[in-house]
Amino acid sequence: FGILSTSLRRSMKTELKIAWRYLFAKKQYNAIHIISGISAAAIGVVTAAMVCVLSIMNGFGMIVEQMFSQFDPDIRIEAVSGKSFEDSGTCFESLRQVPGIELISQRVEETALLQFEGKQMPVRLYGVDSTFATLTHIEDIITGGHYEVFDGAFDRAVLGQGLAWHIGIGVQFINPLHLYVPKRTEKVNMLRPDQAFNEEVCFIAGTFAVQQAKYDDEVMLVNIDLTRRLLEYEKNEVSSLLIKVKPNSNHKQVEKDVQRLLGDQYKVLNRYEQQADFFRILRVEKLLTTLLLVFILLIASFNIIGSLSMLIIDKQSDIHTLSHLGASSSMIRRIFLFEGWLISTLGAMVGLVIGLIICLIQEHAGILKLGSGTEYIISAYPVAVQGIDILLVAFVVLCLGFLAAWIPAKSIK
Repeated sequence: FGILSTSLRRSMKTELKIAWRYLFAKKQYNAIHIISGISAAAIGVVTAAMVCVLSIMNGFGMIVEQMFSQFDPDIRIEAVSGKSFEDSGTCFESLRQVPGIELISQRVEETALLQFEGKQMPVRLYGVDSTFATLTHIEDIITGGHYEVFDGAFDRAVLGQGLAWHIGIGVQFINPLHLYVPKRTEKVNMLRPDQAFNEEVCFIAGTFAVQQAKYDDEVMLVNIDLTRRLLEYEKNEVSSLLIKVKPNSNHKQVEKDVQRLLGDQYKVLNRYEQQADFFRILRVEKLLTTLLLVFILLIASFNIIGSLSMLIIDKQSDIHTLSHLGASSSMIRRIFLFEGWLISTLGAMVGLVIGLIICLIQEHAGILKLGSGTEYIISAYPVAVQGIDILLVAFVVLCLGFLAAWIPAKSIK
């Protein structure tokens, strides 16, 4: 086996040398060599485009993830069934002792009817406790007024910027906001339907903007005690628990520890799972974009088939000479297979380098702008190069290059 392995390595080395000479040796350039150069250039352009497009999509994903991280906790706990659960008992007492957990906040969430000066609209009511500002970065995204849900005397509210605009209220308004929720324990009296609702009053303190419609146009932050009164909840009854993980802790390990402690009756959601629909759409968009670019790369690879087929015809005399010298058909096929693969490898390497340089320039200089004015939250296309994307692009290019080289090479008898 050792002799066979050595012989095989020597044979492969010889074939690669001949293929290398065909591609790079000094010679009089003709149409075949020009087509080979065009093939490598086409592969390089598409490879660079794949690197740039995937990196820009990663950049947009990171931007949106940062937006959500201003509002979403590191981990959120919900009941598998039902809208609420009791934050009490041995398991929840032990939860606060889990290593890596810095803070746990309570939240009560429900849909309510908001009324202000004759205008009405449904809102997503988030009742939060005093630790919510510490657990999230809500104060960093306040666009008007300040964050406050209770001032010691009155209940206050912080509205999404879009919601405040739709209902027609600003932080300078002093008129109260009225919140209505159907009573849980009473049936609707058709003679007095207004008595079928619990009502609470609060005053606006500020507005926030996550730059996502699901929050900015729907969410209203209020005191958790106000929400419990509206929903007729008990003192420790919550819709979810929000967890802040210590900066140097392993988030995945903390998530596993929490799930193991609470059991299957509760869902433990990380940041990605809290926005599962959005990130799923983002992954689908990236996949479809990748498939489109791969299809373009496949079309570009046809140039390799053409140039290699012409090269085989041009090198018929060399093929006969090698055959008379004892070269087998498989050896000759490998020579031209390596020739085609070298073309795609050259294009891939040049394309990867050019793509990375363009991404580096865009990341630091922001040459490609999104547009003028203030309609965008960022001025230039964001870039985030990921190693897995570079490896994926290189793998796809080399595989398609090998396939394109194998098709004409296998015709050699």
